[in-house]
Amino acid sequence: MTYRIVTVCTGNICRSPMAEYALRAALDDAHLGDRVEVSSVGVSDEEAGNTIDRRAGALLRSHGIDPSAHRARQMDRAEILGADLVLALDHDHVGPVRRIAGEDLSERLFMVRDFAPEPVEDTGIRDPWWGDESDFELAWSQIDEATDGIIEHVRAALLAGDTDERTAAHDAEEAR
Repeated sequence: MTYRIVTVCTGNICRSPMAEYALRAALDDAHLGDRVEVSSVGVSDEEAGNTIDRRAGALLRSHGIDPSAHRARQMDRAEILGADLVLALDHDHVGPVRRIAGEDLSERLFMVRDFAPEPVEDTGIRDPWWGDESDFELAWSQIDEATDGIIEHVRAALLAGDTDERTAAHDAEEAR
């Protein structure tokens, strides 16, 4: 079975795709990439269909990651419910995720920075869209800081067999 991670931000052009690509690279490095699927979405449909923000794209390319295939998408209920782990990038993304899910996600909805190696005062990652390259670097460093903790969480879930019936149902639906 495939373990599914969904990262969520506002428009799906900056933070959530940065987290998606960072996690994909880290999962590949941890030899887990073939067992884990990572996607990203936005709570808003305003950017749907757009490419990644040029500054986020430049930052990813500077880390050897090609984001050219990315197209912004709005979250949908099926993807959120089919995820084993939903990672919000900021506090204002949690409410919309809970509303669209319509059920308790307490066991699988977290802030990205919940996985930082040391507790942080604010688990939100500010939207760099309003700033300059230094704001994108800060967002990247906050995402990167949490990546190892996320990988360990996923590894533990895979070892425990925590890809449950919702993932099996999602796999069966996609096979049709």
